[in-house]
Amino acid sequence: MTAVFPALDPGNYTTHALHSAERMWPETNCYVDLWIEVLSAQGLPPEAMLGFTLTQDFEGDQFTFFKVPLEDLETLFGIRVTELAIFDRPERHVAEQIHRGRLTLLELDSFYLPDTRGVAYRQEHGKTTVAINRLDLESRGLDYFHNGGFFTLSGEDFDGLFQLNAAPDALPFLPYTEFAKFPAAYPDAREIRETAWKLLRHHFARRPEDNPIRAFAKVFPKQVEQIADRDFGFFHKYAFNTLRQLGANFELLASHLAWLNPNAFAQSEQQALKISEVAKSTQFQLARALTRKKFEPLATALDPAADAWDLLMRDLASTLTQTREAA
Repeated sequence: MTAVFPALDPGNYTTHALHSAERMWPETNCYVDLWIEVLSAQGLPPEAMLGFTLTQDFEGDQFTFFKVPLEDLETLFGIRVTELAIFDRPERHVAEQIHRGRLTLLELDSFYLPDTRGVAYRQEHGKTTVAINRLDLESRGLDYFHNGGFFTLSGEDFDGLFQLNAAPDALPFLPYTEFAKFPAAYPDAREIRETAWKLLRHHFARRPEDNPIRAFAKVFPKQVEQIADRDFGFFHKYAFNTLRQLGANFELLASHLAWLNPNAFAQSEQQALKISEVAKSTQFQLARALTRKKFEPLATALDPAADAWDLLMRDLASTLTQTREAA
């Protein structure tokens, strides 16, 4: 076996609607985006896994880099993901797991990923997660899931990705690696939906005790002042780990609620979308503030999103209570 899912072809692959260019945040973060596409490629609904977005918090200098809990993937779909020990050349481990029908996820350097052209490819080194579906060691080529799609690379990119031309005295290449074991059969649509409801209640109970957007708003202007004199490229890193993670997280939550029950969660969906919209507009305000060195408008920019978070949690508490009683 040279591919986990042999029927997939990067040349005619269609991305999932959660990565539509019409969304406010067409891409979220590498890990969640990857799983959206992996699940979609298997005919599974990625919207089902998104209840965990309720647990996002402000961590003092960034919003939680939200990742689907591995136990949720197993509970929903029977997909088991665990760490893979790297003690030999990583590509050899990948080849072995593909032979066994398992998808391997590795943290690699986006400098060698052609799908990041114009952003990182051959411009900037950065850590990102990919899932390798097909690997050919002889021709030095592979097909991989990354961000919002399914791609291919070969030649010098393959060599760079696996550090095949590293100096003899270079440090060993030991990327963090996971592998996914897929079940013989997936649960049916009804069972997946019922499980998603249970997980939503579970994650609602794990939501932050205090409003994380208000916590961020208190330090936001000061943080921006501190980065104002840094290279403008740092703006993108800061915005990605704050406003983008916030906005993308809640746009995905809105999609999850609409998938579960658009009528029952109509108000909650709108509040989640409001948070996403405010994060998007605030990102533009942030760029202007850094250019003009005027930070006062940022003090209240996030207030509508903070209010929406309060309303969202209140609406969800009511809806989840009502639906439990009606069950």
